[in-house]
Amino acid sequence: MAHIGKRVVKGREGIERTKLYPVGEAIKLVKERANAKFDETVEIAMNLGVDPKHADQMVRGVVNLPNGTGRTLRVAVFARGAKADEATAAGADIVGAEDLVATVQGGTIAFDRCVATPDMMPLVGRLGKVLGPRGLMPNPKVGTVTMDVAGAVKASKGGAVEFRVEKAGIIQGSVGKASFGDDKLAENIAAFVDAVAKAKPPGAKGTYIQRIAISSTMGPGVKVDPATVA
Repeated sequence: MAHIGKRVVKGREGIERTKLYPVGEAIKLVKERANAKFDETVEIAMNLGVDPKHADQMVRGVVNLPNGTGRTLRVAVFARGAKADEATAAGADIVGAEDLVATVQGGTIAFDRCVATPDMMPLVGRLGKVLGPRGLMPNPKVGTVTMDVAGAVKASKGGAVEFRVEKAGIIQGSVGKASFGDDKLAENIAAFVDAVAKAKPPGAKGTYIQRIAISSTMGPGVKVDPATVA
């Protein structure tokens, strides 16, 4: 049996594992236990009633958190000419075309999100095996393949969070920092859940959103009553 550390045991104290807490109370419990030496990220996990092995049950999208993520993302843009200039002016950290493709192929990935103009996708497509497993491949469904590179860069910098359902029907994402006010975290959580709800695929049957839990980076999960998230 795996050993459970004292810190984990202490963190679980006062949390009923089977209870569904109102979102406000759940946030308080998570923040009280976010006592690491750094500003812990608050994360959300949602169990969905889908089987992503079927194409008509895939859930994927992007949400712009109203209060941001509390994290500064490094954004790379694949573009040429005026669009490259537009990306730079919007605050992109790295902008390039063939040169950027070569850099990534060489093993250097110094960015957290990737945007591309449609005309660049034949080039960027060569990077699928490198960017795909890292969740960095540009995709029109989440607004990262677009001619509006300035808007995409600003959204990425301002709190855009991509989500995609995993094999077990679970979606996970960041909804802020433990240092955020309770109201700001509640607003971000509501925005995330709403975006997932709106992304309900046509093949989903029965109860779509089955369970919601939140936690901090180093803390225990707290189950949330979905009816209280609004």
